[in-house]
Amino acid sequence: MAQAQHLITVDDVKHVAKLANLPISDELFPKYQKDLESILEFVKTVQTVNTEGVKETTQVTGLENVWREDVVEGSRTFTQQQALANAPNQHNGFFMVKAILAK
Repeated sequence: MAQAQHLITVDDVKHVAKLANLPISDELFPKYQKDLESILEFVKTVQTVNTEGVKETTQVTGLENVWREDVVEGSRTFTQQQALANAPNQHNGFFMVKAILAK
């Protein structure tokens, strides 16, 4: 029995995983190979849909952004002293916090 031809190779899956910084175990590569092929088949199907006369849209809810001027409202701001009033640690007018270092 002949094996099915795959559009996506295991190397393609490894490449995508590397680009996405996803740690994937070797035994899962065949599963993701099938999943990616399925996604590409669906995209191919969607590309065949006749969209002639369909209005382009970026969202479908009908909602619109409501913008306001970026104005500082003095009644809603703290002075530096007020902001630091309850700070457990401060130095030269700034909050002091423990260092947070990522690996």
